[in-house]
Amino acid sequence: MSDTAKKAAPTIDELTAQEARLVLPRFTHDDAWALGTLLVELARERRAPVAVDIRRGGQQLFHAALPGSTPDNDAWIDRKRRVVERYGCSSLLVGTRFRAKGTTFEDSSRLDPDVYAAHGGAFPIAVEGAGVIGTVVVSGLPQVEDHALVVAALERHLAAQSG
Repeated sequence: MSDTAKKAAPTIDELTAQEARLVLPRFTHDDAWALGTLLVELARERRAPVAVDIRRGGQQLFHAALPGSTPDNDAWIDRKRRVVERYGCSSLLVGTRFRAKGTTFEDSSRLDPDVYAAHGGAFPIAVEGAGVIGTVVVSGLPQVEDHALVVAALERHLAAQSG
């Protein structure tokens, strides 16, 4: 088990703070490419068998499937992405909020679990002055690790944009 998997899942406050901190000044096609290739590099370094997807609005701007990933990862990407699009926050935060109420997303959201999955790995792409304009999603690792990989890439990408 990796060190990330051993860590406790982030709290609602920690997840909310991540989203507040990871607001980008812009998000262009070139930014999608840069973020996507950064995610692929990080995943390769970790030998992570993941698929990566980045969308802005209804358009897929980046997709990659690394060795070890499967078509199931693409299905998970779609289900997790729909949660971000519906709730406007990370899929891990949505699932964590339901668990904090003593229930699960599947039991209480009234949404089809074949269409929506509140499992970690999908994160909103938020732009200053515009709000949430897209999604970045990773699938293939345990949900907290999928989420952590996306956050690490967004932190680096934001630092590069700001620098």
